[in-house]
Amino acid sequence: MRTTTGKEDLELPLLQGIVSILCCVFMLFLFLSELTGFIATEIVNELYVDDPDKSSGGKIDVSLNISLPNLNCDLVGLDIQDEMGRHEVGHIDNSMKIPLNHGFGCRFEGEFTINKFCLCVHLQVPGNFHVSTHSATAQPQSPDMTHIIHKLAFGEKLQVQHVQGAFNALGGADRLGSNPLASHDYILKIVPTVYEDLSGKQRFSYQYTVANKEYVAYSHTGRIIPAIWYRYDLSPITVKYTERRQPLYRFITTICAIIGGTFTVAGIIDSCIFTASEAWKKIQIGKMS
Repeated sequence: MRTTTGKEDLELPLLQGIVSILCCVFMLFLFLSELTGFIATEIVNELYVDDPDKSSGGKIDVSLNISLPNLNCDLVGLDIQDEMGRHEVGHIDNSMKIPLNHGFGCRFEGEFTINKFCLCVHLQVPGNFHVSTHSATAQPQSPDMTHIIHKLAFGEKLQVQHVQGAFNALGGADRLGSNPLASHDYILKIVPTVYEDLSGKQRFSYQYTVANKEYVAYSHTGRIIPAIWYRYDLSPITVKYTERRQPLYRFITTICAIIGGTFTVAGIIDSCIFTASEAWKKIQIGKMS
């Protein structure tokens, strides 16, 4: 007569040990996953109608960087105007002109402000700023307005991981292959953007969408005087990004649920293994008898 009860008595603890090890590994995996989610921050975005940066005094900071490789720096100027009556020709504050191509071209870098709204009635003010030869003492015969836009940004610089916005939508725009005498119109829709970190500190920036067209414009004297126009209007909609982190109580609750649930499932599996083992023993004993 051959018996297998000794071997089966060894197999049962082995299976139970394997189940215990697998449960511990599973709990560790879930714990690490929850810990990673607890440490990481989540970016939540929302839309609302309001002016978020009321402390700006109704102004928006603008940063412009553009290269005109075929236009001398003496001819390049920045003009700003809006519907509040501002009309500034040849803006020079906080601006710099860098000669290119041995003086035949120019790179214009400038920082200036535009009016966001009229403080008296709090209405948004559309307007434009443009790069042209209007401020030059003598107008050239054939001004070449082919250009590359390196940067056009509004408001505070905002570079945050996981926030992909159109903060420099015109960056890299290449118009070197355009008609040299053509004017360029960039129509911008500026969208206020707020970023709030975990500490509650807010940063104010602006995204924008852009459409453009190219055309040849004649002055009242019949001459072609091209320019690079940026015509802007503000959106009443504000985009807000908020950093959030999972609350500690929720993390603790989840960990307790993982531990309790895993031990419950492990107990059920262990009970099933034990029941099956006992049933198998009875079958074997019945055959031997």
